[in-house]
Amino acid sequence: MTGTEPRPAVPPELYFITSAVSLYLGASIAVSLFDRMPPGAVALTRVLAAAVILLAWRRPWTRSWTSAQVGEAAAFGVATASMNLVFYLAADRIDLGAGVAIEFIGPVAVAALGARTRRNAGALGLAVAGVLLMSTFATGAELTGIAFALLAGTLWGAYIVLGRRVAVGGGGIDGLGLGMLFGALAIAPFGLGGFGPVTDNWWLVAAGASVGLLSNVVPYSLDQLVMSWLPRERFALLLALLPATATLMGVLLLDQVPSTRDALGIALIVAAIGLRERSGETIQGA
Repeated sequence: MTGTEPRPAVPPELYFITSAVSLYLGASIAVSLFDRMPPGAVALTRVLAAAVILLAWRRPWTRSWTSAQVGEAAAFGVATASMNLVFYLAADRIDLGAGVAIEFIGPVAVAALGARTRRNAGALGLAVAGVLLMSTFATGAELTGIAFALLAGTLWGAYIVLGRRVAVGGGGIDGLGLGMLFGALAIAPFGLGGFGPVTDNWWLVAAGASVGLLSNVVPYSLDQLVMSWLPRERFALLLALLPATATLMGVLLLDQVPSTRDALGIALIVAAIGLRERSGETIQGA
């Protein structure tokens, strides 16, 4: 994949929904591993597995790279791996749905930069209201977990901006693979200390690889396609689907049942997706 890919016959939203389900299925598996290994080691296993899979699949060393492309891929990978690490530190302390809702503050901030029409502004307002409502899901949670979720949100915003640069700058999925390698190196100091159980247990190796595949390879590869088709602000607004997806996965896999207030927050976010402007979807600069 190089540059901007041709627009698909099916709506990009379908790609995004697939990405979201895969992302939080992997997150649910990761949370279940926290009893066996610390979050930092789970994050490192995830990113390292993703790097190995992507490098074996794409073989980015067979193509030519400019120094700018390598730099963008490295920055993207470090931001992404750091986001993974910090989010797991949050998910170890607060519920999955709460962490995603708080983390969403970052993408909302990115979306706000591109909401140039009244309709988009209204959609963004609904999304913000839904996120704020769902954020109360974290009331009484450990303050450290909330702080980690907020930091993850900041890194999520960086993921959108840097990921789009890689998507439209010629790196694409090859850039994602290269970036994951840089990202694994960046977070290695935070995960190597708890990495011992992985090397001694092949079940943990398989579980970690599945998290890397489900939470990084599948969703981030699809994101690279969607980012190359859509302007940054619409992609950020589509991310409003993620708190709802995370909550659903929490219900199905982790027995984390949302309150009435959380359900209302989900409804507001879904309404925002339906309201946002569908015209003027040309690619814009990051």
